[in-house]
Amino acid sequence: MPELLAPAGNLKKLYTALHFGADAVYLGGRDFSLRAFSDNFSIDDIKTGTEYAHSLNKKVYAAVNIYPRTKDFASITEYMLALKKIGVDGLIISDLGVLYAAISHVPELPVHISTQANTVNAQAVRFYKNLGVKRVVLARELSIEEIKEIKDLSDGVEIECFVHGAMCISYSGRCLLSNYLADRDSNKGECVQACRWRYRIKEETSDIESEICEDKHGSYILNGKDLCMIEHLDKLIKAGVDSFKIEGRMKSEHYVGSVVNAYRRAIDAFAVGKSVDPKLRDELKKTGNRGYTTGFYLGKNDHINALSSKNMTEAVFIADVLGYDEARGAIIIEQRNRFRKGDVLEVLSVGEYFLKTVEVKEMFDEEGNTVEDARRVQQKLFIKTDLKLKKHDILRK
Repeated sequence: MPELLAPAGNLKKLYTALHFGADAVYLGGRDFSLRAFSDNFSIDDIKTGTEYAHSLNKKVYAAVNIYPRTKDFASITEYMLALKKIGVDGLIISDLGVLYAAISHVPELPVHISTQANTVNAQAVRFYKNLGVKRVVLARELSIEEIKEIKDLSDGVEIECFVHGAMCISYSGRCLLSNYLADRDSNKGECVQACRWRYRIKEETSDIESEICEDKHGSYILNGKDLCMIEHLDKLIKAGVDSFKIEGRMKSEHYVGSVVNAYRRAIDAFAVGKSVDPKLRDELKKTGNRGYTTGFYLGKNDHINALSSKNMTEAVFIADVLGYDEARGAIIIEQRNRFRKGDVLEVLSVGEYFLKTVEVKEMFDEEGNTVEDARRVQQKLFIKTDLKLKKHDILRK
């Protein structure tokens, strides 16, 4: 079965992704990756996360996928040497200059070519192979048939494809809107997502501004729906895809846990010849999204434009589970959003408690004081229940 590759915006999200079944995570340091506004990782954090992943026999890939200027290369080389010492399992690279630096200074580290490199044909894949590249993350504008053709002609190069998450309206994410409108370079990780903004139109000879009106085709012409391929993973498996990638280094722990859990269960079902449980599609509606699309995978543009720039979600992330206290007969949680005694909370778990519920009948703090209204963010609380939830499980409402 293909690898399930999950985003890790910080150490907590790394732990969450691996807990819910990711085979590998990808992350970025505080420089040189395309998510400058994510929490991102210090070198010490990357070391901690990599050691933890390796203890579970799982992998960590580090993004070095900006398009740098010449002056950046001394620092990039130093950074890659630090990643080599840590023992990350691969580098995600877009720029040929960075690729050359990796080949020259850290040839032991496997290189994955980022989707930002716009790879849409087998000839490019074979070219990268000749440079020593192990894996190519294909452009998101390809159909499954095209992906299969590329895989068949790739001479053993691993193929990675996105299966879930936000879609950039620009070709493989190569966007200049952020640079032009906000003076922030999207190709160096500083994208302000100008495609999500609300725009007005003005006729040249008039001072009157008007809304861009919505009709049956939508109005947010620059704003894309989110990709969701959970019901079509079998087609990508047959096409020979080696790694299924989930977008979302800037998303919440709840998003990471929910999406990874759903795709892990779907992949495991396909592995034994079963179809996808419909509740997994419903599960993905509980995370932030702008409506779902299959993008270009099924051979046509599947109505990619979203009707709204706002994120939709059907569930609220209530608490991160820290463990179970046998003596108290209670789960230990860290609060994320307000809830009260009497609320019924749904469980997100990798095990038998998935989608079970916990009614908050009795709740108390670390000093044993009864709590009726949990309104302090990150407060540690105890909730009485027979469900012996595990660390990194999640409660939501």
